[in-house]
Amino acid sequence: MRGLTPGFRTRRRGDGDRLPPGQFVTEDFPVLSAGPTPVIATDGWTFTLTTEAGAQRSWTWPQLMALPQEDFTTDLHCVTRWTKFGTQWRGVSLDVLLEGVVTDARYAWVESYGGYTTNLPLADLQAGKAWIAHTYDGSPLAAEHGGPVRLLVPHLYLWKSAKWVSGIQLRVNDQQGFWESLGYHDYGDPWSEQRTWGD
Repeated sequence: MRGLTPGFRTRRRGDGDRLPPGQFVTEDFPVLSAGPTPVIATDGWTFTLTTEAGAQRSWTWPQLMALPQEDFTTDLHCVTRWTKFGTQWRGVSLDVLLEGVVTDARYAWVESYGGYTTNLPLADLQAGKAWIAHTYDGSPLAAEHGGPVRLLVPHLYLWKSAKWVSGIQLRVNDQQGFWESLGYHDYGDPWSEQRTWGD
């Protein structure tokens, strides 16, 4: 994975409590990716949840679509300092996928088609904080934004919301993902400006 793909317009405005420190507001939805954009057909797509004991649950595309769906609106905050307000999504809450899972894990290791990985505390995927999102602004999620599905964890910087997500491993011990191993902060709280290891 190589090459960051920036290029977008931003502007600063007074948005009070919604704008984390150090951020600018954009009306665009910038595309930033580490490497080429994979194109994944929904008829071959699967998502697998694996516990620390090796137990697995998998969903095909029709099975994911048959689960309870949520429509939600949220702000997005990128570590590259842009914020987009009021984005509209549809997807499946991680609470639905984790329901009934027996685990002592405290961490999640997220994997994507194309090889991208990121790590999060398991608690940040629970209690209505995270979704597997397949629809943006009323349309199927475009590949450039992570379609057919991406993880969405909007209370953290957007690199934690892995595009093209293919699975999540639950782990007792934490392990750094792609950007975290290259110097990005392990947690990534926008309100604390946790951008890099030293923050």
